[in-house]
Amino acid sequence: MKRLRALPLLALVLSAACDDIPSLFPAPTPTPVGAVIPREPLSTSKPDLPGLAERAARFKAALSQNPPILLLADLAAAPALAQRLAIGDPRFLANVSEQGQPLRNEIFGVYPVRKSDLTEATMPCATSPCFRVELYNYARNLTTVAMVDVGSRLVLAVHTLPETQPDVPPHLERLAIEIATKAPDVMEALEAALGAKPEASMAMMGNTKTALNGTRCQRSRHLCVAPTFIAGTRALWTIVDLTDGVLVGTQWTNLGETSGHAVTERSLQNDVVTAKYCEKATPFAHGGWALDYILTSSDGMRISNVRHNGKKVLESAKLVDWHVSYSSTLGFGYSDAIGCPMFSQAAVVAFQGPTVADLRSNGTVVGFALVQKFWSHLWPTPCNYYYVQRFEFYDDGRFRIVGGNIGRGCGDQGTYRPVTRIALAGKYTAAAWNGAAWQDWSTEQWQLQADGAYTAAGYQYRLRAENGGGFYLEPGQGQFGDGGRGDNAYLYVTRYHRDKDEGDSDMVTIGPCCNEDYQQGPEKFIDTPPEDIAASEMVLWYVPQIKIDSTPGREYCWADSTLVDGVYVANEYPCYTGPMFVPIAEH
Repeated sequence: MKRLRALPLLALVLSAACDDIPSLFPAPTPTPVGAVIPREPLSTSKPDLPGLAERAARFKAALSQNPPILLLADLAAAPALAQRLAIGDPRFLANVSEQGQPLRNEIFGVYPVRKSDLTEATMPCATSPCFRVELYNYARNLTTVAMVDVGSRLVLAVHTLPETQPDVPPHLERLAIEIATKAPDVMEALEAALGAKPEASMAMMGNTKTALNGTRCQRSRHLCVAPTFIAGTRALWTIVDLTDGVLVGTQWTNLGETSGHAVTERSLQNDVVTAKYCEKATPFAHGGWALDYILTSSDGMRISNVRHNGKKVLESAKLVDWHVSYSSTLGFGYSDAIGCPMFSQAAVVAFQGPTVADLRSNGTVVGFALVQKFWSHLWPTPCNYYYVQRFEFYDDGRFRIVGGNIGRGCGDQGTYRPVTRIALAGKYTAAAWNGAAWQDWSTEQWQLQADGAYTAAGYQYRLRAENGGGFYLEPGQGQFGDGGRGDNAYLYVTRYHRDKDEGDSDMVTIGPCCNEDYQQGPEKFIDTPPEDIAASEMVLWYVPQIKIDSTPGREYCWADSTLVDGVYVANEYPCYTGPMFVPIAEH
């Protein structure tokens, strides 16, 4: 009873704190009330679940050893060697303790290095067996990645990513589901809704990272995941803090009316997609354009070495994260990743390779689009997702990098924020239109689309090359004829470093799901003080904000299925975002 009396007060505190953050969208329709669960941290409580007790004992042993790292067990010989080599490298151990006191560290994964991981530093991995060793530091919420060549027994590169977490391994997913299904609050809620106790097999999204503002999960300072349970037209989110090993809270969302039937099945087996599109880069040329493409582990499809009429235009472009927030006030949701169906922790995967489609204007072909789709196999039922990457290339040199969502998600009150990384080829000076003239950006910075101005042609930014050419950047305002309603995007410009991996290889989730401001992840690559970017190689990060609309007749970022001629067919209501790059004539 004491816990129940505390809940309204906690809800008021959370709501009051979030009221200070200006919302970009109208206030959402209230959803059923959730619960924030009072708890004690793992260090001061006695674990009452077998899985937690076993982990507490293993961490206690790990903290007393040198180095203080909980290792992955039962690895095959080669990845085990990679793990041993990584923990023997001083660079990899730079953050495992503080002032002589051990911190809690755990190896989350040892994965074969893939083509999409190759950088200048790891180029030996093109011909030698290499592994990517991912270490998570719970105390600092820090990811450290070592690229290990087991053939030469060398650690080729080590890089750290503050405020990030590696992909959640299967044993932690099972632990999260155990915590959720054994929690009294979850059992009580689901028994009331379903008339049955929750079972592990009922949980979805158990390895998908999440956040819940107002708790330690806020801004992902702790490792939190969200096992989710479907109950009719609602979904019960159970926010589990794996840093402390406790249930943080629960939240109901409305799913909207649904037939409850899946429409699509896998069209190709996972091993075919992996062999053809994930394990090698594929050269592609069409209509004066040439590029390489590959399906990454968790950054969607990456294109690289993009050339137009022989001139290199892009080093690479990819979609790093899909941030999905289901409440602008309580701040909970998912950080989704898209990628290969095997050897990947991506939540939404590819079941087939890319396709090519003509781009037409007034009936005339003016270019082509390279399209890659990722979906959950039960889409469009609730808590299943369908994402699209579309790279558009035009005969006149324009190109557009598009991210699309076709629902249906875990709620009807959400906001999607895809994070796209675009590494330009060559040196540029960035400028923003201030309403009267172009104003150069001399240092790394960001800007919200709504705070900027447009030229008469709809351009908001200019990227001028040293020879006077370059590109105008035209954000989405609903003008591209694909149903888009405008991007309201954050644009970040950071300096590109060839000697430092700031996203060239596959990235872990770089940002939390549910921040309502510029803190979507790319700001981590803006140094303090910001670096000079005038006439420099640079990376653009484009983060649109797309609001779900399930209103009949106005659906957007939504999907459902209806019975037609005895079979279920999908009703798709896509939302597409992304900027157009328009070439500037060279002098």
